[in-house]
Amino acid sequence: MMKCPIQSSDSTLRVQKDEDDENVPLPFILLLLRFLSSSSTQATQWQNNFTSPTFQFNLKEIPMGLDASSEEECSYQSRLLQDFMNIPSIDKAWTFTSNGGSQVMFSLTQPNLQADKRRKYVLSSQISRSHSDTIEFQWAAFPIEMGGGSIIVPSPSRSKLLVVHNSQIGSPTRFEIWGQCGVEKEFHIPASLHGSVFSDGWFEGISWNYDETLIAYVAEEPLPAKPTFTCSGFKKGNSSTQDDCGSWKGQGDWDEGWGEAYAGKRQPALFVINIDSGEVRAVEKTDKSLSVGQVVWAPLTADSQQYLVFVGWPLARKFGIKYCTNRHCALYAIEAPFVKLEAQQSGTNANTSSMVKLTDTISSAMFPRFSPDGKFLVFLSSKSAVDSGAHCATDSLHRIAWPNGKPCPPAGIIDVVPVVMHAHKDSFPGLYCSNPGLYHSNILSQPWLSDGHTILLTSVWGSSQAILSIDIMSGEVSRISPSNSSFSWEILALDGDNIIAVCSSPVDIPEIKYGCLVRQNTNETAWNWLDTASPIFRSSAKVNILSSSHQFSILEIPVSGTSENSYEAIFVSSKLKKQHSGCDPLVVILHGGPNAVSLTSFCNTSAFLCSLGFNLLMVNYRGSLGFGEEALQSLPGKVGSQDVKDVLHAIDYVIDMGFADSSKIAVTGISHGGFLTTHLIGQAPEKFAAAAALNPVCNFALMVGTTDIPDWCYFEALGSEGKLSFTEAPSAQHLEQFYNKSPISHVSKVKAPTLVLLGGKDLRVPIPDGLQYARALKEKGVEVKVMMFPDDIHPIDKPQSEYESFLNIGVWFKKYCY
Repeated sequence: MMKCPIQSSDSTLRVQKDEDDENVPLPFILLLLRFLSSSSTQATQWQNNFTSPTFQFNLKEIPMGLDASSEEECSYQSRLLQDFMNIPSIDKAWTFTSNGGSQVMFSLTQPNLQADKRRKYVLSSQISRSHSDTIEFQWAAFPIEMGGGSIIVPSPSRSKLLVVHNSQIGSPTRFEIWGQCGVEKEFHIPASLHGSVFSDGWFEGISWNYDETLIAYVAEEPLPAKPTFTCSGFKKGNSSTQDDCGSWKGQGDWDEGWGEAYAGKRQPALFVINIDSGEVRAVEKTDKSLSVGQVVWAPLTADSQQYLVFVGWPLARKFGIKYCTNRHCALYAIEAPFVKLEAQQSGTNANTSSMVKLTDTISSAMFPRFSPDGKFLVFLSSKSAVDSGAHCATDSLHRIAWPNGKPCPPAGIIDVVPVVMHAHKDSFPGLYCSNPGLYHSNILSQPWLSDGHTILLTSVWGSSQAILSIDIMSGEVSRISPSNSSFSWEILALDGDNIIAVCSSPVDIPEIKYGCLVRQNTNETAWNWLDTASPIFRSSAKVNILSSSHQFSILEIPVSGTSENSYEAIFVSSKLKKQHSGCDPLVVILHGGPNAVSLTSFCNTSAFLCSLGFNLLMVNYRGSLGFGEEALQSLPGKVGSQDVKDVLHAIDYVIDMGFADSSKIAVTGISHGGFLTTHLIGQAPEKFAAAAALNPVCNFALMVGTTDIPDWCYFEALGSEGKLSFTEAPSAQHLEQFYNKSPISHVSKVKAPTLVLLGGKDLRVPIPDGLQYARALKEKGVEVKVMMFPDDIHPIDKPQSEYESFLNIGVWFKKYCY
């Protein structure tokens, strides 16, 4: 139950709820779409109240390992870090038509440090345009908080809203159908039918049909039956009679999961709910050898038959899938349950056809989207990753015909945007938008302009994100976010033929932008980007002052003295003249992957480090995404050498430019970034004053037997040969090669004080890897500190874990670099 929502003593509004209230009922979300305020004062008031820090650092509870001399520094940093972490992020946005105008609803998240969860809430605004070059967002007076497990999906007409509340294991899942006047329907789906609905980005798929009577979705299969034992042994049958000496449930067979972030998750399966009756049916005849996800409804056929299209991943060996697009997958179609009326009256079953594989000639097919006229099915592919073995690589875009509203295999697959092998300077580097583990968003559910053949999406372009338009008939790709800006841009929603987007930089807090399509003639279009005033990202005065005192640039780092072979690094520094001589200390930040990328987007933890007086260098070494497939594929088999040399060369480059002091350099990174961090302090021990490694890969030979992605160890360490020679039982020769490629082989040379941060439930780089390295450092007499977060996984991103991690990193670097 909600407590009284308003406590007013100092004009501060506070919303309270019971500690055990996971799913606070929405007090009429769509009323918020009407309850809009044009008063910027009110908008400012709710933002100041809603984001005011409540989690105060207590000097009596200093994190373990901080000595008394660090208390004052820790206290200052803790308050500053809270200010940065309080800045919300936008997950999704949807537009609605109302009274001849437009409204937009944003789904936001913000860390809740006290509860160690992410607070989720929605905020809406009325959009009005008085002139072609001005736009005004009239914001609702207050946001509305939602339960942490809630999922929001508007219907195609935007007249209804589905809200799904996932519950604890064994409890019903709640479906709510909202209309203009509140909740119209509410259904409780028992655990005997299915478990939680997936909302993870990979298997997630919730789709309304076109007449808004049915909803298809992906949820966990129900709990399997467990064997029952008594003191007399195994209990036969399903009898519930209890034996006098008691009984207990056994564990049954082990079910291999999809690794990191999916521990405890059962097999994803397709279901359809009839929102008139509340009846739920599993989609029969799907191949049980597949994990399914990303379901969408196909257009209606002439005889009103309805098909579902979905992605299927084979189950032969379930390696970890999070961050990994190199898993075979294909598109399938199947007739939906809930047969049409004529079939019911005739006593026949319309759901008799088998599942149809639509993409038999390509190794990867994801994120299916139908064109507005229903004639084409467009999808992304990560076939470069699947075919090569790289965990993430350059994407491609394809289309297949959908004649007469029915699947017609074998479908001819047409390449719309092929893989770009070599990216010339300033030219289109290829698509990078299929990995929900690495990017904030993927292709929109409704990504089309009104012409019916232009799709809009966000993709990595070098060290930035850009918004692209793609003509699916001609394959023409255009960068429509400003090309003269080094900021990163992300599309959130379409408002007709206009775009609601967000842009930011390492030193600029995100801003909402409105892109207006300007048709210059029948063949040419342009985009006019308008500023908007928003209370969403309003930050403290301290954060604003500190952020405004910094600047950033993208550096082109030459290889072998030529500009043609180069890579990039993002450099962030103070633009204020210093009274003292010399440069600020430099923190080198290294992304993981290695096939990931550091972007020119705002990151609260990096901005926090910058606010402490550090310059930042984020190196996109060769092998990073966003620079063409040829550069990406140059790294496998050369990890620990090519990437290390690239980072060292980038550091020397900024030193030679006079941007860094060679005696005050720290380095940090997570996963493969931790691999590079520990390699660097071993291979160049005199170069670094301090290091912080988060869940680092330190010993391939140890990791290969415990990780959820052993194939990654083979491919990254041995290259294409490793993909061919992968085995679950590594040979002595392979183990020796793994060891020699690992940071542990250089541990005897390390001098830099090293902070090691580990997630206790990490399945990607299990904790023995980092612990072995830390113990070896200690054995060699190097100052080392280990922090363990027992309930966190690979990203170490639970609010309290992230907070304590970067508080300690900040204090550690201040101690050794100043």
